[in-house]
Amino acid sequence: MLKRKLIPLALTLGLLLSCAACGETAGGTASPSSTPSASPSYAPAAGETSIVLSDGGVTVDGAAASTDAGSAVYVGAEIIYYEAGRDESYGAGVEADGHTAGEAAAQTVVTITQPGTYRVSGTLSAGQLAVDLGEDAQHDPDAVVTLILDNMDITCAVAPAVIFYSVYECGSADTETAAAAVDTSAAGANVIIADGSVNHVDGSYVAKIYQEGTEKKLHKYDGAFYSKMSMNVQGEAAGDGELYITAANEGLDSELHLTINGGNISITAQNDGINTNEDGVSVTTVNGGRLYINAGLGDEGDGIDSNGYLVINGGEIVTLANGRSGDGGLDADQGIYLNGGSVLALGSRNDAASTDSAQAYMELAFSSTLPAGSVVSITDAEGNELVSYTAEKEFATLTYTAPALRDDAVYHVYVDGVQQQFTGHSFGMGGGMMGGQEPPEGFEPGQEGERPDLPEGMEPPEDFKPGQQPDGTGMPRGTAPVDDGDRTPPGGAPDGSGRGGGRGDRGETLDPSAEFSLSAGSHSFSGVGDSTLG
Repeated sequence: MLKRKLIPLALTLGLLLSCAACGETAGGTASPSSTPSASPSYAPAAGETSIVLSDGGVTVDGAAASTDAGSAVYVGAEIIYYEAGRDESYGAGVEADGHTAGEAAAQTVVTITQPGTYRVSGTLSAGQLAVDLGEDAQHDPDAVVTLILDNMDITCAVAPAVIFYSVYECGSADTETAAAAVDTSAAGANVIIADGSVNHVDGSYVAKIYQEGTEKKLHKYDGAFYSKMSMNVQGEAAGDGELYITAANEGLDSELHLTINGGNISITAQNDGINTNEDGVSVTTVNGGRLYINAGLGDEGDGIDSNGYLVINGGEIVTLANGRSGDGGLDADQGIYLNGGSVLALGSRNDAASTDSAQAYMELAFSSTLPAGSVVSITDAEGNELVSYTAEKEFATLTYTAPALRDDAVYHVYVDGVQQQFTGHSFGMGGGMMGGQEPPEGFEPGQEGERPDLPEGMEPPEDFKPGQQPDGTGMPRGTAPVDDGDRTPPGGAPDGSGRGGGRGDRGETLDPSAEFSLSAGSHSFSGVGDSTLG
């Protein structure tokens, strides 16, 4: 199997982004690796169990893994997948979602059945890492599993490559008390990216399977890295470990809440990059780390999609959505709060951030869809460049926030060196009703948390080419295929839906201006295009 090595593109874009550490460290403890190595270690730290994946045989603490389902770790469970050739009474999937019994049988399932900390390394080219502590685990505060990913490479062609089925659920699905601020520190699903490690998760999904004789959901797992319970993700002490998720559908999913506290995470997904699923309740929180998402490589897909709230308190984030499907780099049904960190989000239709966000931000709705390879830069009134980015795919909307951005200040926008102007203010980039929500209680922009700062100046390997896929294929950044040069007409998408760039929802038309002036109540600009001003 080809060993993949890739540095997150967020580290190579020259974005002048700074990492702001906020929030508390998620549940789970582990001893930092003093000498990280790509070679599997058979001497786990105190309190850890070592799992070494291998096509030739999985080992647990240096011994062959048990096949007894009563063991803390065992091999041999049947994988849950969507069976090919079934009729409509079986599930909601289509032919493309199905897999044969032979494909399923080729997968080696490694199952964790007891609470604890597990350091996982090695390579499994056809298999799944599953955590299942039993049907009562979600109500047991002690049912906590921490996975330390330490040079792990796992591929599953029929289902998620990593899945938490049953651990403690710390959150509530009550829509009456749902709020943007959640505490997931007690969550039963915890992932730590080991210092110095490079980890790859290449996974598929399971389309909706019905309970027999009904149309109620029995199984549905959309993400390559999936949790049915609230989940925390973070780095180890130095925060320089890397996790690459390649997804046949969605990338990193949680059915309730997801909190990212650190680590370097790169997601390549056919559909959504990150998704939290509970309508009106789920909260996706980013407190730190470096996050790069290239989503919507299929027919559709958001970068980060929360069916509830999206709260960004820190970190460095670049997120790209499908440029033609009406999807956004940021998408949340109940509110988006930009409270800290650096974020650059591109899509065909970003959702609007809440004006209650604690950090200044800028939202741009372009008058036409800009092609891949477009260079967008933002400068302050004195001409100092805050950000410069070469788009890897087409886009019509852009959201940007960083600690250096200020309300009551004027900024200039350039595309391919041409100064841009706007013709209106938009009060909803994607139609989301984002106002009126409260930011997390007690949050202050730039507040420090328990997570150590990430190191500065990480450099890519010599042979790295921006835009390449984890297997080394793909085209360099800015060379992705685009249409024949025709741009979307103002306010319209190619499909005639009218969901392209242009004037934003519920906006106002103004005289053209090249001065993008931010204020507490004005962050969104529509009709952005080449300036005709002198």
